[in-house]
Amino acid sequence: KAKGPKEKTITLKTAKNSIRVSFDGGLRLDLSKMGITTFPKCILKLTDVNELDLSRNMIKKIPSSIEKFEKLRWLDLHSNQLEDLPEAIGTLQNLAYLNICNNKLTTKNLPEKLILLKNLRVLNLGLNCLDSIPTTLGSLKELREIGLFDNALTTIPKSVKNLPKLKKLNAERNPFPDSTKQEEQDDSIKHKETLHLVQEKDLCSSCLKMCRGERDKLNELKNMTPSPSKKPSFSLLLTPNSSAKDNQEEWRVR
Repeated sequence: KAKGPKEKTITLKTAKNSIRVSFDGGLRLDLSKMGITTFPKCILKLTDVNELDLSRNMIKKIPSSIEKFEKLRWLDLHSNQLEDLPEAIGTLQNLAYLNICNNKLTTKNLPEKLILLKNLRVLNLGLNCLDSIPTTLGSLKELREIGLFDNALTTIPKSVKNLPKLKKLNAERNPFPDSTKQEEQDDSIKHKETLHLVQEKDLCSSCLKMCRGERDKLNELKNMTPSPSKKPSFSLLLTPNSSAKDNQEEWRVR
């Protein structure tokens, strides 16, 4: 019988040698790409670290003892074999960054206490098996970035889309219906563009002069009728060639 790859054992010495000082002066424990299949218990003696990277391994389960990392601000678990997360993750009140992308998480197995991470700024749930997003995630008011790409989502709750500090929401490659796409596009337009209408009497003289000048130019363009003898019809051409100029040389590449 063929044997699978031998599990790599992480010793306390190996873990201690993997600690680095991060750019902001905190302690970072980097055990990424180590061939780990189970959460290394020895690192429970290193709970003073501020950043923990267990990404690109084959870990299937995160134990409830993760709650011992009380100082953790940054947790990267992406590209493992996780099917769920412990409710204890909600005790990590200092956590600002959580990456659980590229795992096997389902909506049903997302921990309810995820909403207790009130200081969370970045949450990456991309490349999982999520068919919906809990509306309760809208209570994470500090979120700036959310990754929801490559899941099975058909809609995103308004409570999530309307988070006050949200700057980036990546939901690409989900099976959204066309109506939802259109709705999201309309929402983005409403947030980015506002049309202000004023009467002429409320404009200053310089603005009024400029507006009248632009209006006159538009009227001149509307009144222009091309001569059939000078301008052939290009009915199959798209803009800008559909409004071809008198001197066709101007459209040619010199």
